[in-house]
Amino acid sequence: MADISVRGRVALRAAAAASWASQKAGRGKGSMIGGLIAVLIDPTIMTQLGRGRRTVLVTGTNGKSTTTRMTAAALGALGRVATQADGANMDAGIVAALSADRTAPLAAIEVDELHLPHVSDALNPAAVVLLNLSRDQLDRVGEINMIERKLRAGMARHPETVLIANCDDVLITSIAYDHPNVVWVSAGSGWAVDATSCPRSGEPIVWEGAHWRSTGADFRRPEPDWWVDEEHLHGPDGVKIPLHLALPGRANRGNAAQAVAAAVALGARPEAAADAAATVREIAGRYRSVQVGDRTARLLLAKNPAGWQEALSMIDPEATGLVIAVNGQVPDGEDLSWLWDVRFEHFENTRVVAAGERATDLAVRLTYAGVEHTTEPNPLRAIASCPPGRVEVLANYTAFRDLNRDLEATR
Repeated sequence: MADISVRGRVALRAAAAASWASQKAGRGKGSMIGGLIAVLIDPTIMTQLGRGRRTVLVTGTNGKSTTTRMTAAALGALGRVATQADGANMDAGIVAALSADRTAPLAAIEVDELHLPHVSDALNPAAVVLLNLSRDQLDRVGEINMIERKLRAGMARHPETVLIANCDDVLITSIAYDHPNVVWVSAGSGWAVDATSCPRSGEPIVWEGAHWRSTGADFRRPEPDWWVDEEHLHGPDGVKIPLHLALPGRANRGNAAQAVAAAVALGARPEAAADAAATVREIAGRYRSVQVGDRTARLLLAKNPAGWQEALSMIDPEATGLVIAVNGQVPDGEDLSWLWDVRFEHFENTRVVAAGERATDLAVRLTYAGVEHTTEPNPLRAIASCPPGRVEVLANYTAFRDLNRDLEATR
């Protein structure tokens, strides 16, 4: 157990009491309020809870929750792993996850990209998984090259930490390029719109097949230590492991590759790590299928242009319907201009329903994309309006959250 100060023990007792009260009041699990109170009472509590553990931090614009779950599974062969169950990736959620299992020798922690530098300072991680970096909520996150510079400076303070970095992502590569301890993974990058110029020189990035380089600086795609094909995960020293995931999509194969690389960096056997990562089937309701009348709805989440483009590539073209649900609340980002960056044009032959609080905004975008559609703001009714059979449901953050809540209420 971590050596907790007197003030820290008071903070944790107060957090436990607040969590209990929240549960009794029917306000949820109470982990977030508990973590928030613990941090307010003792701002050093995260550092104290992290002592004596080997921690892997996972960050990026997309895929954090999935990769964290895979990393936790892959590390499981080495010992018990503390991790978030709900994807709460800021300070309060991280403290809650670490305090929930104070004796676990390992931790796999999802971290919001804006919080990575100070969380790394607090936890001194054994490894950091750097997935991807692209434009997200501009009203919260800000300009993407500024974020890259902050993360680069944050990682420079931890030269002993192993960076598990996606060499297919230009901005991620820039963060890790000068670091002395990097494992490069070819995890894919289906979205290059936010890295058309070199983050170091400002000159154009030139793509030559899978490889890229800057025209104005000695900055190019590193050779990967790990990479995936359609059937296998390849690694150092001729490692070649069958990789058959429960989760769909090329992006999730890249997520699994980085999770396995992180676990191997901490001492796991590659075969055991890959087998464990492949068992992950559902992450906080994502990818699950639920029965809604005589329709089977598969739920997908996307939160920014890169994530939407990747999620749209997972849509089954044989589905009887596609419900796209968009809200514009604060957690989503209230500026929905990103809808115009997403390619909706390849759904001409699918029954599409625009849903969510901002269904009308989405309907305008679909009209310009030439996609025939109907509009039904309520996602449950939107699913019911589709023909019987398999319905794909793609929603942004609060629309996904609210739909899951409504589905639970109907059970």
